[in-house]
Amino acid sequence: MFTFLESPLNVLHLSSKVLVAGLIVLLAGIYGAYLYQGNMPIALLVAMHAMTILGPTLLKIGYVMRLLAQYQTRRTLAIH
Repeated sequence: MFTFLESPLNVLHLSSKVLVAGLIVLLAGIYGAYLYQGNMPIALLVAMHAMTILGPTLLKIGYVMRLLAQYQTRRTLAIH
């Protein structure tokens, strides 16, 4: 696992997947927590509200991963 994260390109690809997952989680949470008009169990409603917190968290983590991967790639290219 750690050897996978040593490559900036691997981290860049992973960050894209984390960003997409964060967006999907956020949009699903917003729809379920605020836009859906039907009845749902309280546990599911709580999960939807939690998704509105977890989605932006994943977006931030993915964005920082992307910035770090781009910085490392530029630094590697500047050395060579």
